[in-house]
Amino acid sequence: MSLFHPTPADAPHLTRVLPIAAMPGGELEVFGTHLDPAGSRTPHATIGDLFAPILLSRPTRATVQVPEGTISGNLILHRGNGTSNALAVSIAVPMAENIHPVSNPAVDATGQVFTTLSGSRGQETPVSIFRIQRDFQMVPFVRELMNPTGLAFDREGYLYASSRAEGTVYRISPEGEMTTYAEGMGIATGIAFDDEGNLYVGDRSGTIFKINRDREIFVFATLEPSMSAYHLAFNAAGTLFVTGPTTSSNQAIHAIDRDGSTSVFYQGLGRAQGMAFDVDDNLYVAASLRGQRGIVRITPSRQASFVVSGNNLVGLAFVEDGCAALATRDALYHVSLEIEGRSLIG
Repeated sequence: MSLFHPTPADAPHLTRVLPIAAMPGGELEVFGTHLDPAGSRTPHATIGDLFAPILLSRPTRATVQVPEGTISGNLILHRGNGTSNALAVSIAVPMAENIHPVSNPAVDATGQVFTTLSGSRGQETPVSIFRIQRDFQMVPFVRELMNPTGLAFDREGYLYASSRAEGTVYRISPEGEMTTYAEGMGIATGIAFDDEGNLYVGDRSGTIFKINRDREIFVFATLEPSMSAYHLAFNAAGTLFVTGPTTSSNQAIHAIDRDGSTSVFYQGLGRAQGMAFDVDDNLYVAASLRGQRGIVRITPSRQASFVVSGNNLVGLAFVEDGCAALATRDALYHVSLEIEGRSLIG
């Protein structure tokens, strides 16, 4: 406030913003006072130096759309001659483009991120899997793997990749050399390791396979078929969580205990896909909730809320320093969430 430019009595004031982060094109809900139009003049927002349109404004709540090219910075609402206080917001920035993830990226022990150029079923692509270095440089890692889908690391630093075209899981060395690990997985999609080094594979036609360390294959559980892929993730207790997108807007996340018994952990999502856990056993899933798309956090007590707003998300993986890599249908984004993820290395 200045003696020469006093703050108007009806200047907007911001108290909080939800969710804690957004993708470009996503929406932020801002709460406070004096957020509605001033006469005939519609308020607008800025994030850093960029204009951010307000899609809906009411006295105590406004919806702000995040424009392309935005980076993390201060969100300020402008109304008439008044300007609000600033609230810091976290915005995802591109880390890899011109790719095609269909599930979570994978992160190795050094913090490098791996993702796919999957293609449509039966399509050959010049590169199958890319390695994204810590400086965001994207390097070809694997070629000649048809339709790579699920990715997971073991404790020895080998990357495993499923091929939904072949029903095969491949084992890939740190140098990118590929060998067949297991075959006959139907339409093999999501994969995940448990804490004993067993590998689980989701066949989207309805079977969850378990492959032990001797490469013996068992049917672990059966679910209804998925229209695209199964996505798998383990919590700290060793329970396997599974999503399998369908056309329903009331989709379930399934929980499968160590004996293969299946239950519904949470129901009410639309097109739930890739998942990850944090160290407190909160589950994060790319899904729609109450008509909005993004990353949904579901607590162990089954309370759901948005953490990231954004469209076209198919998965995520936690990286270092409380950040996450977010996968869309054609790119990866990097965002600060101040959340420590649970290691996915089996």
